[in-house]
Amino acid sequence: MGFRGFNSGALQGQVFALYSRLKSRAITLYRQNPVLFGLAAFAISALLLWAVALLLQGFWHLVTAPFTFFSDSAGFAINQTLLPYSESSSYGRAFMVGLLNTLLVSGLAIIFATIVGFIVGIARLSPNWLVAKLAMAYVEIIRNIPLLLQLFFWYFAVLRTLPHPKNSHALLDSFFLNKRGLFLPKAVFDPAMIWVGLAVLASVTAAFLLHRKNRLNHIATGHRLDFFWRWVAAISLFPVAVFLLLGLPLHLEYPALGRFNLRGGMQVLPEFIALLLALSLYTAGYIAEIIRSGILAVNQGQKEAAAALGLSRSQSLKLVVVPQAMRIIIPPLTNQYMNTIKNSSLAVAIAYPDLVHVTMGAMLSQTGKAVELVMLVMLVYLSLSLLTSLFMGWFDRKMQLVER
Repeated sequence: MGFRGFNSGALQGQVFALYSRLKSRAITLYRQNPVLFGLAAFAISALLLWAVALLLQGFWHLVTAPFTFFSDSAGFAINQTLLPYSESSSYGRAFMVGLLNTLLVSGLAIIFATIVGFIVGIARLSPNWLVAKLAMAYVEIIRNIPLLLQLFFWYFAVLRTLPHPKNSHALLDSFFLNKRGLFLPKAVFDPAMIWVGLAVLASVTAAFLLHRKNRLNHIATGHRLDFFWRWVAAISLFPVAVFLLLGLPLHLEYPALGRFNLRGGMQVLPEFIALLLALSLYTAGYIAEIIRSGILAVNQGQKEAAAALGLSRSQSLKLVVVPQAMRIIIPPLTNQYMNTIKNSSLAVAIAYPDLVHVTMGAMLSQTGKAVELVMLVMLVYLSLSLLTSLFMGWFDRKMQLVER
């Protein structure tokens, strides 16, 4: 039903008739003069591409216009950088430094929290009364204290009370801990070290292919080859041989106590240590409960069958219980991983130079671009959460039980 005085059916007929006439003339031109037809087609295609390029250019300018200041000089220092950075670097480089710092602390916190959470979760089910109660106490205490307070505890009550560099706690004259952070030996690579890296990559690829072949053989025949030591050899022996043949293209730079501070080596900031400890231990408390509930959800008959086969408790957990519990564990585990990434924004409370501290601190105060910076940071955290969800969804599908 159209507007008064407007016949949509007649218009459609006219458009179709125009299309038919153009198509007929194009076919006639192609048959009479193919060269002219090709030139005309090329000209029309070029015109359409030019029009599309103009539209895209206008759209790109509309999107990027608010962020032109990213090419200006930042003019402020950042005390932890994974990229080459100086005060003369651009705001864009400062933004990338903050993003990489966020990814570093979030990734390490997820790894450590998963390890500690698995240990504590299994310990809560231990038949040893003392171990089970200690694990329960850890979970109840950690989960019921706000993360921000735990962060303040590690930073102000523990790390800031350490001695000055001159009175550092030392281990083997190579590791030093003081109120300015942890000082470690720094690995310095020679140019030839790239060949060792390629050898490691080749060995890992070979080990992966060997593992895949062994798994397919197990699915097809029910037999699994005992290839663990072959796997270890495939990963380690070839890179070690390349490393030795190249004349050890690596040396360590040790920190040494100077007049007022430690020099050389690698410094781990106290802000980084406090944030990593707080995120890891806090998230581990929740992961422990996820692991415990996942294991308890496995049918008791599966555990009894494993015991009837003569499997020990550790073998039963490794081979029977945990593989079945993983399909229950992974979905809530995904939520904890995303929470860890988002909780890393609390770094601003102790001035760790993460994405939020860099953008909402120095960049915002110097540029005044509040709307643009806040929206950009929100988009980054949204993207990280969605990527984590997609990866864990893929991993969940891989871990689902497949019936044969």
